[in-house]
Amino acid sequence: MEQYSMNLTLKVWRQKNANEQGRFDTYQVKDISSEMSFLEMIDVLNEEMIREGKDPIAFDHDCREGICGMCSMYIDGRPHGPWQNNTVCQLHMRAYKDGDTIVIEPWRANAFPVIKDLMVDRSSFDRIIQAGGYISVNTGSPVDANAIPVNKDMADASFAAAACIGCGACVSACKNSSAMLFLSAKVTHLALLPQGDPERRSRALKMVAQMDKEGFGACTNTGACEAVCPKGISIENIARLNREYLAAGLVAE
Repeated sequence: MEQYSMNLTLKVWRQKNANEQGRFDTYQVKDISSEMSFLEMIDVLNEEMIREGKDPIAFDHDCREGICGMCSMYIDGRPHGPWQNNTVCQLHMRAYKDGDTIVIEPWRANAFPVIKDLMVDRSSFDRIIQAGGYISVNTGSPVDANAIPVNKDMADASFAAAACIGCGACVSACKNSSAMLFLSAKVTHLALLPQGDPERRSRALKMVAQMDKEGFGACTNTGACEAVCPKGISIENIARLNREYLAAGLVAE
């Protein structure tokens, strides 16, 4: 693919902290390579701002390999930008053309308060996991991999759900800021394995209760979450979560 350069206009959300009101500031970036990643493009802008003595744009990043889920931001109104099944760090500037204007802003959800600029606090997800997204096991020598037979269809479905990276795109796309796709993926990948069976019922109840406590909204069943998920997590998991939750409630009674 031929490499080319472009000049772009960026409208970036700047916000000092969660308590202060934010605003869009406009920046010009020049000679941006089509083969840069989106985050590298922001790096170029930040280096220029630092040289000028200005406060650089704060944004989350870590692996830059589409694994950690930290590079969470709206780009032109779509979580993670225009490419399907993609994180921001894996979005390349060849998705744009010379002269484009790009609008960049943080997730918009009460449960994800803005820390600064494009960074949001997603610790609510951590607390949901702490409520029940684990299994209790005896420590000691590792068990042989084939000691507990697992149905292949179940294993495949569990693995697909476990691909969730907890980025929050599902929440940001939902008009009610629901965390159901995230939660259902975390419940599913444990519920389908024998190791997760002992705490299967209590897990669903505890994690849903924590989700509600964090202030996430109800599921709208529009499928917006699935459409923007960088890992293609299926909304079939939400149906499975509903079944798990109903069954757990009946047993609890």
